[in-house]
Amino acid sequence: MNFNWRDGNQLRLLENGEAFFPRVMAAIQRAERTLLLETFILFEDQVGTALHRELLAAAQRGVRVEVMVDGYGSHELSASYINSLTAAGVRFIFYDPRPLVLGMRTNVFRRLHRKTVVIDETIAFVGGINFSAEHNSDYGPEAKQDYAVEVKGPVVLDIARYVQQAIGSKQVTRRWWGTRSHRPALNALPGDAQVLFVFRDNDDHRDDIEQHYLDMLRKAKQDVIIANAYFFPGYRLLREMRHAAQRGVRVRLVVQGEPDMPIVKVGAELLYNYLVDAGVEVYEYCRRPLHAKIAVQDSQWSTVGSSNLDPLSLSLNLEANLMIHDRRFNQTLRDNLEQLLQQDCERVRDDKLPPRTWWQLTKSVMAFHFLRHFPAIAGWLPAHTPRLAQVAPPVQPELETQDRVETDNEGAKP
Repeated sequence: MNFNWRDGNQLRLLENGEAFFPRVMAAIQRAERTLLLETFILFEDQVGTALHRELLAAAQRGVRVEVMVDGYGSHELSASYINSLTAAGVRFIFYDPRPLVLGMRTNVFRRLHRKTVVIDETIAFVGGINFSAEHNSDYGPEAKQDYAVEVKGPVVLDIARYVQQAIGSKQVTRRWWGTRSHRPALNALPGDAQVLFVFRDNDDHRDDIEQHYLDMLRKAKQDVIIANAYFFPGYRLLREMRHAAQRGVRVRLVVQGEPDMPIVKVGAELLYNYLVDAGVEVYEYCRRPLHAKIAVQDSQWSTVGSSNLDPLSLSLNLEANLMIHDRRFNQTLRDNLEQLLQQDCERVRDDKLPPRTWWQLTKSVMAFHFLRHFPAIAGWLPAHTPRLAQVAPPVQPELETQDRVETDNEGAKP
């Protein structure tokens, strides 16, 4: 499945749960026909409870609701949480649920990492925000800094069609004349942004998102800002970052300074010398854990999505990003990043670089060779066909008993 750039879309940048969750919940409340939702993590906290309430209400008023969550990221959902939804008609699917082995989860590779919501094929949400309270700022020091996009316009049908296929939906996407790649009459469209829905799978689209990053770096003329939570990309992307900086492009990279997992910073630090030596400006976001997967280039190009720049996202996980050509959205995202850089980031200068010892050099060389060959290594990892496990609606004993009594009574009639 391939998509083209779609003209005439309207975009809204959503920062953190405070902006994201109310917009999603309000859109669900307005749903009339269909609701598709995919997420890596769905927790049974106040956010998950609020989502449960809205999904249940939508199903009860006749909306066709289909939800798919990752079997690794959302494995702790209770039976009561799920059964109450399926009893109302919600189609609830686990992506690749796997049994525990010695108390440990085994489905650590090839996860469903996308976060997409599509409602009535007219509005969609794509980004990196999971349905959990840790994306709200009031969660505390471990609250995550992250982004998503609300989009209306022709690209929504591409997103809907893809999600329908991914979850094995019986829905059929309606045809919309606005999905043609040229620009129709502007007064019939919700906005002016040109958007491309790009996804990563383990079949024919293994490196599509990475290719867009590479192309963006090669074409950059003035300025690039990349903010990425888990930064340990392929060797090609590191090389293009260096090349862009060496030809005079200001390349700024924002990574985690207060990581949610210590290994994240250890991995990124192995690359600092290689990047800084070429002129790349590296910044650590120190306010709280950074969970963003965003970038801007020059005055028009930007991306927001679920894909990190690490081996899992670039070579194994199922991901989705929006690639955007729009000056207004670019400026909005750029202003947000500039504010982060000024207020909450510390630049990694020469005196803060990892020591240039033989041990550090050895680790860096090993890291580079790992990154250079990881796509091939990933091909050796378990490549089973992931299983979609739909949760069946619960049996209702009261109805069974009633039916049995009615049958017995009928049999007793003369």
